[in-house]
Amino acid sequence: MKIRAFQQIDVFGSAPYLGNPLAVVLDGTDLTTDEMQHFAQWTNLSETTFLLPPSTQGASAGADYRLRIFTPGAELPFAGHPTLGSCHAWLNAGGKPNAEEIVQECQAGLIRIRRTGTRLAFAAPPLRRSTPALELLARISAALGLKPQQIKAAQLLDNGPVWLALLLDSRHTVLALTPDHAALKQSGQKVGVAAIEVATGTTRLIARSNREARAFVPAQTQAATAADDSVEVEVRAFAAPVGVQEDPVTGSLNASLAQWLIADGMTPGAYIASQGTCVGRAGQVHITQDETGQVWVGGDSVTCIEGSVNL
Repeated sequence: MKIRAFQQIDVFGSAPYLGNPLAVVLDGTDLTTDEMQHFAQWTNLSETTFLLPPSTQGASAGADYRLRIFTPGAELPFAGHPTLGSCHAWLNAGGKPNAEEIVQECQAGLIRIRRTGTRLAFAAPPLRRSTPALELLARISAALGLKPQQIKAAQLLDNGPVWLALLLDSRHTVLALTPDHAALKQSGQKVGVAAIEVATGTTRLIARSNREARAFVPAQTQAATAADDSVEVEVRAFAAPVGVQEDPVTGSLNASLAQWLIADGMTPGAYIASQGTCVGRAGQVHITQDETGQVWVGGDSVTCIEGSVNL
């Protein structure tokens, strides 16, 4: 064991301690996979990450650092809130990117990260999507307590992690879910649910007012957002198969959801998704699609704990 720099970051929060916490070990060299997994199980956060020098191949492709990502139960090839939180920690510790964009190497490949003001955003990895089998859909619907008419659309979304994504009929349906987590764990399938609501007139003003209240942060720390404030997207993520019953705010799921929903014309190219309501959080995920069609997934990060760990 040795003393290693450590930070705990809150990611995607509208204010400190309202997002998704992340444990970051800033020097993961010499640690085995089993040691990393054991520490991730001990922190009991949805994800724990370890920063490493880029591989020879990664460095030649422009990677600034390499990242390994663990839930309490398994290693992930890619995840969104660990990507932003780890980048925040790396920069906070004095990391200097090789170019204007930061490049993270992980098992899913190279992930580009850009800065706008103090907000970071990652380029959503390429998405593979397909129609789920009816048997799987029925099994998951039963575990969530959903009726067939409450499901508007369903897709298997794969951008490293694989999510069964369900588009539900209303925000109320999303927030009222009380899943059977044991059944979800037995299924082996991570599940994301979302609902889109479009506000008009007075309800649009109320929606914008509510969002601004949730996002109360000193103005100088915020980057401008071109999101359509008439669109409300509510998201929940259930990941019992990897040891997380409900993830507070999920970057990988929001990335693949955005690629699906924007491509199929169900949302505009810029919106803000809310997540974490049912677990006492106020997560905000800023989605934008640039002129090339690339979807960017952004959010605010703040360092909540900084020190060292004996590992």
